[in-house]
Amino acid sequence: MHPGCFYQSLVESSLALSPQKSPKVCALSHFRAAGAPLCRRGAGLCPLSSLSATRRGLPKEKMSENGVVPRAKVLTIDTMNPTVKNVEYAVRGPIVARAVELERELSEGMKKPFAEVIKANIGDAHAMGQQPITFFRQVLALCSYPELLNDSTFPEDAKSRAYRILQSCGGNSMGSYSASQGIDSVRQDVAHYIERRDGGVPCDPDNIYLTTGASDGIMTMLKLLVCGEGATRTGVMISIPQYPLYSAALAELGAVQINYYLNEEKCWSLDISELQRALDEARHYCSPRALCIINPGNPTGQVQSRQCIEDVIRFAAKERLFLMADEVYQDNVYAEGCQFHSFKKVLFEMGPEYSNTVELASFHSTSKCYMGECGFRGGYMEVMNMDDEVKAQLTKLLSVRLCPPVPGQALMDLVVNPPQPGEPSYDNFIKERTATLSALAEKAKLTEQVLNTVQGISCNPVQGAMYSFPHITIPEKAIKEEQGQQPDMFYCMKMLEETGICLVPGSGFGQKEGTYHFRMTILPPIDKLQILLIKVKEFHQKFTQQYS
Repeated sequence: MHPGCFYQSLVESSLALSPQKSPKVCALSHFRAAGAPLCRRGAGLCPLSSLSATRRGLPKEKMSENGVVPRAKVLTIDTMNPTVKNVEYAVRGPIVARAVELERELSEGMKKPFAEVIKANIGDAHAMGQQPITFFRQVLALCSYPELLNDSTFPEDAKSRAYRILQSCGGNSMGSYSASQGIDSVRQDVAHYIERRDGGVPCDPDNIYLTTGASDGIMTMLKLLVCGEGATRTGVMISIPQYPLYSAALAELGAVQINYYLNEEKCWSLDISELQRALDEARHYCSPRALCIINPGNPTGQVQSRQCIEDVIRFAAKERLFLMADEVYQDNVYAEGCQFHSFKKVLFEMGPEYSNTVELASFHSTSKCYMGECGFRGGYMEVMNMDDEVKAQLTKLLSVRLCPPVPGQALMDLVVNPPQPGEPSYDNFIKERTATLSALAEKAKLTEQVLNTVQGISCNPVQGAMYSFPHITIPEKAIKEEQGQQPDMFYCMKMLEETGICLVPGSGFGQKEGTYHFRMTILPPIDKLQILLIKVKEFHQKFTQQYS
């Protein structure tokens, strides 16, 4: 018998026991007094004993005002995946949330000490005013709306490129799924691009996987690498300061984060002895399996030398580590004497001892460089020396999400196969590309120069990428007074409230204990960047005076 039927019979039999009261009121008052929850079956009320709930391991539920027991949530903060609660992503953290609030308050007419919020927290180039490359957008427009192929205003090379991409799509439409590994013709173009970039080093299209931005590829590779429990749990070496994608992904996957520190005194260079220190210590509590390198660096903006890359490859080979090379800023190199060297190229130049054995995954994206097309989520990864059975598992894992966005794949194709000399769009493409990269180089130099004029701020040269990561001196009084949060978080939040400048505290990326930094992009237009830098200078001087 359903428990409700038993209690319903009790209600009905209570007529003889208490004729002065409504039988339901009499029975219900008894069970309410006992704290018993109620359920409804049809039109009748069915009290369920709290004892039976306890025996079933359920929490006692409180009665709502209308006599209905609220349904307990299946998913609560206590029952959710515990690893997700450990995930943090500083570049979209509390400071950015407050910046959005300030923008809304300004739009509603609230008075602030500033007229606008300037977001220098994230490498979102187009949001900061960088203009799209015309050829890319023309081809994507043609692919999205093929009727435009009859429009004489579009150049013929854009039309032919759009036609080729559409021919590679199911039903000649970008709205169709592609193969899980990506469109074949795009992967072939990526392979040819890599061969040209690396001076003829061969590239097999079967080793190319198109991805939803570089982040998707990085996350997928980490999923393959992570296994074990306790002391056998996978450890992954990441640079400090680091891009928070890595710490967030490792937290979500339940892997062990192994920190190795870049040398700020030597322009954020990578020291092999520091890699060895971090690895030796980590082997006491986990199983190190992978080494991640970001080159050019985010958030630190350094460009690693060829010698450094060679040393890293030898280290990975000696210690049997899987190498992950994040190379999404490979076109963003500004400093004199600096040059981008791909890990794959250096690996092959070191000979078969390394090129036939070291396992490597490298990543690129449409989101950075001169393209800045973050929203299209285009990217690729190339794998080398991967076990064939693991490659089959990788393909299976990618098939679960069907395919990367097809417009992003099309854009990736245009990045690796842009207009060629003699084609109608070539001159304008080169002009726009050069202008964008030249402007970034100018802004990198300006940022370094202005910040280094401020007492209490020191900024290494921004050799590449899109960010500066200056060291800031925070007075001891400010550190002691604001113990509820990280000192650089307090600093950046106060700057936001007083100036409208949105930066990210260095603690969100990791830093040596006792040091403080912030990350800022160099992406705002030059006139707005000048205003930003002046405001940062004035704020730091005021902040230092206030807490000295």
